[in-house]
Amino acid sequence: MNSYERLRDKHQREVNELPFFFAFSNEQFAAGMAKFGLNPTDTDKIYRLSEMGGFYLRTDAKLINDTFNRHETERQAAIDADTTGNGYILEMFLFELRNHEFGYTWRLDDTLDALGLTMEEINNSTTLSCGLNKAIATVKKEEI
Repeated sequence: MNSYERLRDKHQREVNELPFFFAFSNEQFAAGMAKFGLNPTDTDKIYRLSEMGGFYLRTDAKLINDTFNRHETERQAAIDADTTGNGYILEMFLFELRNHEFGYTWRLDDTLDALGLTMEEINNSTTLSCGLNKAIATVKKEEI
């Protein structure tokens, strides 16, 4: 497992341990609120976690925000530490290109979305450009 996958897996384990729930129906919402010891009408005691159906207690807001902020800081530190684009950055792009079936679609959109990057950011960074170009070349060779 490479350094990108290790950091990604570590972050996923930490997110899985956070106190929030997802609900996509009234029944799921009621069940999630019950796990918090709340009634479904106690919406003043929770926050919504993005528009993806997640909810958490207001009292846990600092923990959740601090965790996500630390994850972003750790990801950026790993990118910044790769001064050539041949280490973490290459691993990052290779993993996400493969994960989002770039070799089949030849589209970067899903990969960039998953990484929270834009082409402008990549084009303005020698290391990101190097890593992406090498990853694309590798995936193209794999598809031949």
